[in-house]
Amino acid sequence: MELLFPLLLVALLVPMFLGVRRQKREAEKVSSMQDSLKIGDAVTTTSGLYGTVVDLDDETVDLEIAEDVVTTWLRQAIREVRTLDEADESSTDETGTDQTSTTVEESTEQTETRLTKD
Repeated sequence: MELLFPLLLVALLVPMFLGVRRQKREAEKVSSMQDSLKIGDAVTTTSGLYGTVVDLDDETVDLEIAEDVVTTWLRQAIREVRTLDEADESSTDETGTDQTSTTVEESTEQTETRLTKD
């Protein structure tokens, strides 16, 4: 009975200690990734926005999210740096067709027909 309390205490503290170590390691990895950002990196923010780094500061990162559209983010908002394979996959849809192909504009009549359909 005297040995039960120390064993119970150890059984509860060991997983907590290991969890803290794992969390600290992950935070260190993310911090080093954010510190090693460079211009031209394709990144994803914590809110799920895809962009390309166009300028860096000590605390901020300027991301190009569309052609000639640049937004400023905190470095801590960068979740991951995407590889070229991931960046290529995001430009294709589920059928494998390229979304960056030229688009055909519809005429005014086609737009009116589409909008007035029931």
